[in-house]
Amino acid sequence: MMLIKRIYEKPSVNDGVRILVDRLWPRGISKAQAKIDLWIKDVAPSNELRKWFNHEDNKWDEFKKRYFEELKDKEQLLNKIKKQKGTVTLLFGAKNIEHNNAVAIKEFIEE
Repeated sequence: MMLIKRIYEKPSVNDGVRILVDRLWPRGISKAQAKIDLWIKDVAPSNELRKWFNHEDNKWDEFKKRYFEELKDKEQLLNKIKKQKGTVTLLFGAKNIEHNNAVAIKEFIEE
């Protein structure tokens, strides 16, 4: 099972393996507070795509299209996520909980 969770939410035993999928470390949270098991920063969108998207809802469909193209070249990194046993929680720092790279990664993997 794969879950999505904002890194600022309290960690739970139900999270299973906690994987941060952002390129940048989230502001205002320590590594101890985050309780991550893996940080796969290179699976995050390119800086150019991240800045272009800017978490604007109206750009979501185009963002996913462009990001999925980037993810096609990141099979090895995606395999680090896929090979985990049990529950996997993809962590992200964005305020937008519906439109972010963790949501896109989950959708890409599950397709």
